[in-house]
Amino acid sequence: MNATVSTENFEPYIGEPNVDRLIRAMRRQEVDRVPNWEALIEDQIVEKILGRFAGNTLAFSGEPAKGVVDGETTIPMKSKDYIELCKIIGHDVLILGNAIFPQYKKADENGKLILVSDKSVKNKSDFKKLKRPGKEDINLVIKYLKEYKEALKDTRIGVTVQIGGFFIYCYEFLVGMNDFMLACYEDRSFINGILEDVTDYLVELSRAVINEGISYSYFFDDGGFKTGLYLPPKLMKEIWVPNFKRLMETAKDADKAVFFHSCGNITDLVEDLIETGVDCVNPMDPSGIDYRDWKKRFGSRICLSGNIDVEFPLVNGTPGDVEKDVKEHMEVLKPGYGYIAASSHSIVNYMPFENFVTMINAIHKYGKY
Repeated sequence: MNATVSTENFEPYIGEPNVDRLIRAMRRQEVDRVPNWEALIEDQIVEKILGRFAGNTLAFSGEPAKGVVDGETTIPMKSKDYIELCKIIGHDVLILGNAIFPQYKKADENGKLILVSDKSVKNKSDFKKLKRPGKEDINLVIKYLKEYKEALKDTRIGVTVQIGGFFIYCYEFLVGMNDFMLACYEDRSFINGILEDVTDYLVELSRAVINEGISYSYFFDDGGFKTGLYLPPKLMKEIWVPNFKRLMETAKDADKAVFFHSCGNITDLVEDLIETGVDCVNPMDPSGIDYRDWKKRFGSRICLSGNIDVEFPLVNGTPGDVEKDVKEHMEVLKPGYGYIAASSHSIVNYMPFENFVTMINAIHKYGKY
C-alpha cells in the first residue's frame, strides 16, 4: 500500500534545485538561499515524501551507511525517484553511495570470496591474504554514475560519489576498534600499510569519478567521538592526515570543491582540513561541537554544514522546537554565506515526519538572503 503523498506539507521555496548553489555555498560565495542537503534520508521518510517505497537515498535496498555491503547487489535509488525527492524538498545533488566502503574480500572455508567486515585482520600476514578491490569495482561505480548523469541532463541538479572511510573501514571492519588503536602504538608499520593500501584504491576511485564528471568531491571518514579525536591529535595527524592529503590532491588537481563528513568532535583536525583545501565540513556533531564557536573560529575560512541535532529537537522535540532551532542556526551561521543546512547525522526513520517537514520549511523560510 502506498503511503499518503506528503508533497502538500512542504511549502514553496525560492530557486529550483541547482548544484551551483551548493558549490557556491561551499566556497562561501553569494547564493539566493542557504542550501539544504542530506546524504542519507532513510527509507520510511523517503516513502512519506514520495508516497511510495523508493528505498533510501544511498540505496534502493539495504543499509550501506551501517556496514559493508555488496556493490553488485545493493543498487542505488532509482534516478526518477531521487530527482522527484530533490524537487520536493529543494535538494541540489544526488549522491551515489550504494557501496560506501571498499570491497576487500577473502576466501571462506569453501574458497568463495566474501566481503571482509568481521574484524579478522590482525597483522600484515592476514592483510596479504585479502583480494584488493580494483577496476571491476570502479567500473560498477562508473556505470551507476553514468546512469545518474544521463537522468539529470534536463535539470540543474548535480551528482557526487561518496568516497573515503580509509580510517573507519580499517578500525571498524578490517581490524576492530580496540586492536586497531593498540596497533597505532605497537605496530605502526602494520597500520600505515593497511591505511596506505586502502587509500591507494580510494585515490584510483576518486580520479575515475572526477574524470567521469562528478559535480564536486565528497569525502568522509569518522575520526572522533563526542569528546575529541579517537587518537591524540599529534598521533592522529601523523597517521590520518597524510592519507587524507592524497585523496584531497585528486580533487584539487581537478579544481573540484570538496565536501568532507566526519562524525564526532573533530575540532583538533579542522585546521588540517582547511590547510589541505577542504571547502565544507559536516555535520558539526552537536554532542561535542558548539556551532557558535566554530563560526567564530573557522567560518571565514571554511563552509560549515549540519548541527541541527537529530536527538533534540528532530526526534524528541516538537515542530515548534525544530523551527526555533533552525532559526537560531540561521542567525549565527547564515551571515557571510558558507552554511549548508543539515541534520547532525542523517534523517532517520524514527524521526517524526512532521519534524522533518518543519525543518525543511524553516530552512527555506529563514535561509533566504
